[in-house]
Amino acid sequence: MLCFSITLYIGVISVETVLYGLTDSGMCSEGKPLQEVSESCSPSRAVDNLKTKCNGKRVCEVTESVFGASQSCSGAFKYLQTNYTCLPANVGQIIHVYGADYGRRDQTTCSYKRLPSQIQNTDCSNPTNIVSDSCNGENSCTVKASNSVFGESCAGTLKYLEVAYMCEYIGVISVQGALYGRADNVTCSEGRIAEQIQNTRCSLEGTKDIVKERCDGKKMCELNIQHVRTADPCFHTYKYLETNYTCFPANVGQVIFVLGAYYGRSDQTTCSYKRDANQLENVYCSQSTRVVVANSCNGKNSCTIRVGSPLFEDPCVGTHKYLELSYVCEFPGINPV
Repeated sequence: MLCFSITLYIGVISVETVLYGLTDSGMCSEGKPLQEVSESCSPSRAVDNLKTKCNGKRVCEVTESVFGASQSCSGAFKYLQTNYTCLPANVGQIIHVYGADYGRRDQTTCSYKRLPSQIQNTDCSNPTNIVSDSCNGENSCTVKASNSVFGESCAGTLKYLEVAYMCEYIGVISVQGALYGRADNVTCSEGRIAEQIQNTRCSLEGTKDIVKERCDGKKMCELNIQHVRTADPCFHTYKYLETNYTCFPANVGQVIFVLGAYYGRSDQTTCSYKRDANQLENVYCSQSTRVVVANSCNGKNSCTIRVGSPLFEDPCVGTHKYLELSYVCEFPGINPV
């Protein structure tokens, strides 16, 4: 998260160790009563909580609420000590921005020495494509978090920039195998009774084909379990989806070949953030747009398509739609179909 007027330099936090508690009575003890700094304590799961909050971010601000209440440290004065490394996008990797929002969604982030009136509006959200347009495909990227770049979405509120991204190698998914069922009694077994995990020869036929159809050729694949669970291969058994895949690089000299593209909605979770329920309820909204996407992208080394442009007809008015596509990178003259 980047506060207003601060510049974003792409690189991510990787938390190594965390202490939230008290192990040194001399640390941060000035002005504290003796009874508050005399007892050693360190709540469990502090490292897990901080990793969940901060890993993968360029800048991370936390409050004590992240660590929850701990009986072992009740009444003791605590401090936070963190060791972390900063992971750059390695040589050969590029930035892929999954989402960015410029606004304010809580009263704690970037709140130091700010007036209450500047941080009270937590419904200030402005999803933006500016970061992805500037950074996708780059090894490094600089973006200034300011109104001059992102506009003024809610006057008087101090805003910050929140970005979700990964550094990844250029390439596409190729599914090698997929299992929906159960092959052992350890995977996804926590909290399950013995009868639910004892059948380890449970698999749904055709799972690999379903996953390949939805994921092959994509750089990223989100899969709703409803797409896979076409039948129940073993009643009363607790099942999971396990996928093996490789990532094929898009080599220099290769071009795009679109296998399929659909514009619409097939589940209620994809692209659902802050959408009304009536915009997500129609999951049978789909229109093939392969020809449109193929005409724009086939034979090119890179391609940009604006989703929702006049190129796409509206298959279901009132439903919030997204574009799903499958493609591979091939050398010119090779037809993968």
